[in-house]
Amino acid sequence: MVEISVEAVKARAFEIPTDRPEADGTMSWNSTTLVLVEVAAGAKSGLGYTYSDHSIVALITSKLASIVCGMNALAPETAWMAMQRAVRNLGREGLAANAISAVDTALYDLKSRIWGVPLAQLLGSYRRNVPIYGSGGFTTYSDTELAEQLGKWVADAGCTNVKMKVGSEPDLDPHRVQVASRAIGERANLFVDANGAYSVKQALELADLFEPHRVKWFEEPVSSDDLAGLHAVRARAPAGMEVAAGEYAYTTDYVRTMLEASAVDVQQADITRCGGVTGFLKIASLCEAHHIDLSGHCAPALHLHAACAVPRLRHLEWFHDHVRIEHMLFDGAPKPRNGAIQPDLSVAGNGLILKEADAERYAI
Repeated sequence: MVEISVEAVKARAFEIPTDRPEADGTMSWNSTTLVLVEVAAGAKSGLGYTYSDHSIVALITSKLASIVCGMNALAPETAWMAMQRAVRNLGREGLAANAISAVDTALYDLKSRIWGVPLAQLLGSYRRNVPIYGSGGFTTYSDTELAEQLGKWVADAGCTNVKMKVGSEPDLDPHRVQVASRAIGERANLFVDANGAYSVKQALELADLFEPHRVKWFEEPVSSDDLAGLHAVRARAPAGMEVAAGEYAYTTDYVRTMLEASAVDVQQADITRCGGVTGFLKIASLCEAHHIDLSGHCAPALHLHAACAVPRLRHLEWFHDHVRIEHMLFDGAPKPRNGAIQPDLSVAGNGLILKEADAERYAI
């Protein structure tokens, strides 16, 4: 077996302000932090990242770097397992999982750059392009802002599905859904995301009110930790309205439990949280075994190549914040065409190159 040792693991954090106030059903924010990881072996380097807190930089450059350095850059799965074991006493979920995800995605990028092939080709592809759905519609938006954003994704990006946030003020949600529905007309389906803000009874009542406006996807109608509640909403929601959750899955065990509970129609996973490429593909296998489609949550540029390797992939989330950040910080970030994004197979790795000068102004 060819071995090329990992020589260095570096991490940096960048905090990017939002372009306007944002909120969903359970929280609000005014900035997003991207933690970048770069790994090197020989003359090659790879990059990966997560959206998390800058505090994980120290975890990556100390504990995880000490484990990964010296390991075979052509066997990222081995490094992934070693990192999982190393954080046992810290807790595998949350910040530790985010950190591992960033390192793992960087290692896969490094491996494919060493071999001189696109990551999608290295992983094996079921498809050449990946459908996306426009996502934003924050609860802080005015009716005009909501309509303009969703309408633009349909008209300019060719999205046939768009998603808005609900849950901050449940009494206003039927009106906001109607505004969004009018803006997209019959050109696209409407998704709503409550981020776990509702009770089961609230969610069911609102599902009935949303249904006439072609709402086809109800994401986290109740807390994703309430598997019985998700199952209850799924079982009683209007026909044709799917329940989705899973963005907070940090381990494959979490997803297995969710699938075994019949909690969702579509399973979500986030490559920046669930253990990187290794974890994302493990979750894809679970979905295949349960005959449930997988949808990638946020970070579309980082998901793109791995998404090509998923047999039951539904789509990726074209999330406003992350799309904006990925185009600000990276050359090679994908651009939508006819409601889909496609990896550039003329370049090795994940195709992303940090814009050092542009990123520096946001460095923490």
